[in-house]
Amino acid sequence: MTFQIHALPDALFAGLFRLPDDDLRARGMRRVIADSNPGFPCRVSLQDADIGEELLLLNYRHLDGNTPYAASHAIYVRKGAQQAQPLPDSVPPVLSMRLLSVRGFDDRGLMVTADVVDGKQLSATLIAFFANAAITVIHVHNARQGCFAARVTRG
Repeated sequence: MTFQIHALPDALFAGLFRLPDDDLRARGMRRVIADSNPGFPCRVSLQDADIGEELLLLNYRHLDGNTPYAASHAIYVRKGAQQAQPLPDSVPPVLSMRLLSVRGFDDRGLMVTADVVDGKQLSATLIAFFANAAITVIHVHNARQGCFAARVTRG
């Protein structure tokens, strides 16, 4: 059983960095400067920002549709980030070094199973979840802050 981790497309966010801070705040967004590493995980590059790097903190709707589990949460996006293209069956360090909440959904957007795992166990957890034919997509979140981390599909 293979899996594919997906980063968010950079095109969704590139224009936002040109907005003044007041316009960002009016949209519920904030410009931030990374002051620690790790600590500012970018959902586009699937890398932690370097200290001093500019990011946007914004709300992202990661589970849409007519489901009780429709959800959005905060994410960070690095300025100039390009969309990561992880290899199939690979887990980027930004995920493997964190405590993660892993949630498997069916094709109706209903949660089938969930677990909290050390990021070092993410690969095995994804494989185990996809062994259930009902699961069509998996969402990964940081367990402590709850931020959406990545979407995973069958490889």
